[in-house]
Amino acid sequence: MIYFDQAASSFPKPPVVAESMAHAVNAVGANPGRGGHALARQASGIIRDTRIKTAELFGCSNPKQVLFYQNATVGLNQAIKGLSWQKNDHVIASAYEHNSIRRPLEYIKEQFGVKITYVDNSKENEGGSFVKAVEQAIESNTRLIAMTHASNVTGRIFPINDIIALARKNRIYTLIDASQTAGHMSIDMTKQEIDMLVFPGHKGILGPQGIGVLLVEGKVHLSPIHHGGTGSFSSSPNQPKQLPEFLESGTLNTPGIAGLYAALIEYEKRSKEIVPRETILANLLCKGLEAIDGVTCYGPSSDTFRMPIVAFNIEKVPSQEVGMILDSHYNIAVRAGLHCSPLTHEALHTTEQGVVRASLSIYNTEDEVTEFISAIKEIVTSYKEF
Repeated sequence: MIYFDQAASSFPKPPVVAESMAHAVNAVGANPGRGGHALARQASGIIRDTRIKTAELFGCSNPKQVLFYQNATVGLNQAIKGLSWQKNDHVIASAYEHNSIRRPLEYIKEQFGVKITYVDNSKENEGGSFVKAVEQAIESNTRLIAMTHASNVTGRIFPINDIIALARKNRIYTLIDASQTAGHMSIDMTKQEIDMLVFPGHKGILGPQGIGVLLVEGKVHLSPIHHGGTGSFSSSPNQPKQLPEFLESGTLNTPGIAGLYAALIEYEKRSKEIVPRETILANLLCKGLEAIDGVTCYGPSSDTFRMPIVAFNIEKVPSQEVGMILDSHYNIAVRAGLHCSPLTHEALHTTEQGVVRASLSIYNTEDEVTEFISAIKEIVTSYKEF
């Protein structure tokens, strides 16, 4: 199979990821922080080492503020709902947000009377105008800018450094959703002055599903959205105040965290590449699709730096139909339809049709890109003949 659904979940993984997870299950097995015996200490060591490595790679100054959750969605919920909100507080987001940001924002809007502004700028290459639109949206009561680093639909990268500069100038917290960029782009919270950063283990990092990370920089105070056992201060009825326990309740996913650590080590080895090879392949794919009469591509052009995501449609053919043909006739996996980002589809005018999304990783090849383009040409030709 040609697997072009990497933006949903990466496949395959580096072999060491599964090996590390199997070791955690078969040779460690114990509950971290819930015992003083040797295996419990080993489990705690896996958690500790992964916090330290994550903090090091993403520029978080305090490893205790590296927080592990079931996925990036839970991390985003903790970041957004964990802030204290009052009526008429204001939040700015983009019109390209995944529902993992939009729905928590809509929740605090409904629950607390918070105002939300979704900044729309569909001109993909005009980063300056987008920054200006964000600046114009800032109000005296704006408390948070919550924004995706790159669109999960089109691969468009947003100018977060300029956005963060605006936030700093106006004393506004920043929350960056790096679900599509972590593992593909260098991110340094301290240097870029990011307050909160969230990413999943299973996408560009090439780690396992079931583990997401929220990193908090500086003195941002969050209240926990979950309460429960932490393995420490068990006699108290209240959540312990120290981090990370204050914001982590219940047994952590030690095998998943072990797999994440292995994936981070592999990422560290390849992180010095100037342009990731998957981005080069995505641009090649985009260029090939742009040349096909009857195909409409969305997002950055083929000569623009992007995430390894290419979104397109074939004339008026339903995107899910194209996805099914690619799967059943060509053994090619893509994601088709709507992509948990309704505002994006509104901006692209694809709410009814959806889009076909092809997304790549370091394990994809130029031959696969060539075969994919050939398949799309055949599909276009067959519909024109029909």
